Amino acid sequence: MITAIVLIQAAADTIPDAAQAIADIEGVTEVYSCAGDVDLIALVKVARHEDLADLVPGRISKVPGVLNTDTHISFRSYSRRDTDAAFSIGLEDA
Repeated sequence: MITAIVLIQAAADTIPDAAQAIADIEGVTEVYSCAGDVDLIALVKVARHEDLADLVPGRISKVPGVLNTDTHISFRSYSRRDTDAAFSIGLEDA
């Protein structure tokens, strides 16, 4: 599974509608509205790079109000749960 983070700039008056339209696209798992350099951040999970190549320019970029996208592909995921599990290995034997 390929995870990508898509940073999205959108016209201010379209942000709520654009966010919902993007969230409704298959392969998009979450959409966040945020402050800062970008208006929306979409988390995307797809099976193949080709799917990502179709999803971002073919679907997300065509949502009304979307002005620009910047896609970042994830290599590895880290979470507190993963860290806690790594440090607890072998503790049950102690």
